[in-house]
Amino acid sequence: MSMQQTLPLPGVAPERTGGYRRDHLLVAEMVRPGSRVLDVGCGDGELLQLLESRGIDGRGIELSREGVNGCVAKGLAVVQGDADTDLVNYPDDAFDYVILSQTLQATRQPKVVLENLLRIGQRAIVSFPNFGFWKMRLQLLIGGHMPRTENLPASWYDTSNIHFCTIKDFVELCEQINVKMERAVALDLYGRPVPLNLPWWVWNMFGEQGVFLLSRGGKGK
Repeated sequence: MSMQQTLPLPGVAPERTGGYRRDHLLVAEMVRPGSRVLDVGCGDGELLQLLESRGIDGRGIELSREGVNGCVAKGLAVVQGDADTDLVNYPDDAFDYVILSQTLQATRQPKVVLENLLRIGQRAIVSFPNFGFWKMRLQLLIGGHMPRTENLPASWYDTSNIHFCTIKDFVELCEQINVKMERAVALDLYGRPVPLNLPWWVWNMFGEQGVFLLSRGGKGK
C-alpha cells in the first residue's frame, strides 16, 4: 500500500507525496493550509517542501551548515540556529505552528525547548522516537547493549541524541507543564497508526515513534 493511500492528504498532488516519510505526512496533515510555520531542526528541508506544497508559509531553523545550505539551494527560507539557545530570540505568537520533528531527543533542555515552542507558536507539533518501543526493550534486556534501530542507527558513543524518552515520559512532561494534547498518534514499525482506543501502555510498547499536536493549557489525550 502506498503512503498516499495510508495517509491521504487533501490538496496535495500524488506525485508530491510519493517517497515522503510517514511521520512527515502525518505532521503535514495536522497543519492547516495557509498557516505560518516554523520547522525547528528542519534537516534537509523535506518536511518544509511538503508543507509548502500545501500552500503553507514555512520557515526553518537548522543547526548544521550542510543542512542550511541544502535547504537554501532548494529555495527554502532556512537560517542556521540552535533550538536550545536561539528560540528565546523569537517573539511570542510569531507562528501558527512550530514543529520539532525527530529532534527533541537531541536537545540539551527538552522541557525548556517545548515551552518555547508553545510560546512562539499557537500550536506545536512534536515527533520523536519512542525509547519504550518493544524492540529497544528487547535489545537492552537480551543483548545488554544500547539499542540501535533504523530510526536510531548511531552507536551510543557517536550519536547526537542525548535525551531519550518514551511516549509515557512525554505525556507526563506535557501534564507537568500544563500542555494540552489536541491529537496524539503512535506509529508502529511500519509507519501505521496504533489504534486510538488502546491504553497508553500499548502505545508505549508498540509505537516506534510518537507524533503529538499540542497547544497551551489544559490536560487530556
